[in-house]
Amino acid sequence: MIKSELVLKIAEQNPHLYQRDVETLVNAILDTIADALARGDRVELRGFGAFSVKRRDARRGRNPRTGAAVAVSEKAIPVFKTGKEMRLRLNEAGIGAEEAAAAAS
Repeated sequence: MIKSELVLKIAEQNPHLYQRDVETLVNAILDTIADALARGDRVELRGFGAFSVKRRDARRGRNPRTGAAVAVSEKAIPVFKTGKEMRLRLNEAGIGAEEAAAAAS
């Protein structure tokens, strides 16, 4: 699902709201989460999951084409960890069971 599909779904479930208002709301929520992560804060949505930032130290990497050593700078990586309710809901729905069965055979 992409952001525009999310906006349409919420607008369908709430016919008293205009689609442009729903889009503004979704953008505000996502911007607030992004701003919090940019500050290094952790964002937890109970039952859904938690967003946090993980730092990766600078290191020496290799150019796969030439094999030459390359300096890789320090990076901040966004991380999402699902909440317990979300994991239970996905497991009850059997999401991923098809891929696991195909990989096992």
